[in-house]
Amino acid sequence: MPDHPQTQKEQPRRRQARGERRIAQLLEAAARVFCTTGYTAASTNAIAREAGVSPGTLYQFFPNKEAIAIELGDRLVHEMRDTYGEALAPVDPATPLEEAIGAAIDRFMAFNTEHPVFFALMHGPDIPGRMAETHDQLHTTLIGRIEDLLGSLMPGAAPADVTRTAHICLGVYKAGLELVLAHEGAERAAYVQEIKNVLVRYLHPLVGDRLGRG
Repeated sequence: MPDHPQTQKEQPRRRQARGERRIAQLLEAAARVFCTTGYTAASTNAIAREAGVSPGTLYQFFPNKEAIAIELGDRLVHEMRDTYGEALAPVDPATPLEEAIGAAIDRFMAFNTEHPVFFALMHGPDIPGRMAETHDQLHTTLIGRIEDLLGSLMPGAAPADVTRTAHICLGVYKAGLELVLAHEGAERAAYVQEIKNVLVRYLHPLVGDRLGRG
C-alpha cells in the first residue's frame, strides 16, 4: 500500500531534523576540539572522534574543518549580536555607573564563558579569512554601539574623545577576558570583578557617579 500523503511529507522533515541534530553535534564537538588544540592543530578526524561519528559521516555535512569553523563562527556571531544589543541598550540616566557597567560586563561574560570557542576562533592567529572579515565587521559594529552609548553619557565630549574612550573600554574588556577564560570558579569571578573595577574607575571622571550627570 502506498504511503499516505501526510506520511510522505513528514519523512523529509524527519530527515531534515536528524540532519540538524547531527550538524549541532558536530559543531559542539568542533568547539571542544578548537578550544583544546587551537584551530591549526585541529583535524576533521579529531572532530569526528570527539563527536562519536565516523569521518565519512562528518564529510556528509562539511567538506573540511574550515567549513566547520565558519558555520560555528556564523552561529556564534548571530548570538553575539543579540548579546551586545541587550548589553549596550540605552541606560536610565539615574542608574549608578557601577551598576550599569556591572550589568553590561555580566551579559558579555555570560556569552564568552558559555562559548569559549568564540574567543579561541576570533582571536587566534590562524583563523580562516572569512572569519577574520566577520570579526572585523563585528568589532566595528561593537565600537559604534559603545560610541553611541558613551556619546549620550558624555554630551559635551568631542567625537574623537568618545571614539578613543570606546576603544579603551573594549580593549580593557578583551584583555581581561583572556585572563577570565584562563581561570575557573572564585578566581574567575575575581578577574571579572577586576575588569568592572577598572572600567568604573576609568569612566567615573568622564560621566560621574550616575549616568547622564557629571
